[in-house]
Amino acid sequence: MHASTEHSGASSFRAISRRLFPSGGSFDTCLTCGMCSSACPATGLAGMDPRRFVRMATLGMDDELAATPWVWMCTMCRRCVHVCPMQIDIPALVYEARAMWPRESRPRGIVGSCDQALRTEGTSAMGASSEDFAFVVGDVLEEVRETQDGETTLDAPIDRKGAMFFLNQNSREPVTEPEEMVPLWKILNRVGADWTYGSVGWAAENYCMFAADDDGWERIVRRKVQAVEDLGCKVWLNTE
Repeated sequence: MHASTEHSGASSFRAISRRLFPSGGSFDTCLTCGMCSSACPATGLAGMDPRRFVRMATLGMDDELAATPWVWMCTMCRRCVHVCPMQIDIPALVYEARAMWPRESRPRGIVGSCDQALRTEGTSAMGASSEDFAFVVGDVLEEVRETQDGETTLDAPIDRKGAMFFLNQNSREPVTEPEEMVPLWKILNRVGADWTYGSVGWAAENYCMFAADDDGWERIVRRKVQAVEDLGCKVWLNTE
């Protein structure tokens, strides 16, 4: 393994580490213990693992880190951070490596889902409209009330002003698995929660984050926050 001659002297990953590592920390705090790799579900894919990733960053191999497809195989689950005795934030570094890829070279599925969400009022990565979401919620609710014992008063409100909780829903459910929405409705109604969906910003997912699209990530979050504030809700519940 050889360090990149272009970046070995002034690595951008080293600069990034100054704001990501715990106080006084650096790549040099890595003990090479391998705990991160043992916890990682993506270890070994594309010939990479978290420990190797950190060691390459230590050597200033920015070009190699920015080119490895492994950064798109990382799930961002943060198991590596949880087990790391030095608390090195490897997923944050992976995110920076993703951001170095030209947008057109990033995985089309993730980028496409990001773009779909930006185009829809409800921020749905599936491209589902707010009208379709409301129709599916109403249709499923009616069926549950008619066919399930003790559920005649079950409610799934949309755009209820002043509700305590604003609930997001992964848009995969209303599009492909609408029955998966019902258990959460039942829980919220059983405990007497005052909740609502919003016709704006109802989708829970944010693929722009996974695509390392900072601008898109922020736009989607701001749209959701604005929806919560417009309805006057006190708590935002995001199921993702």
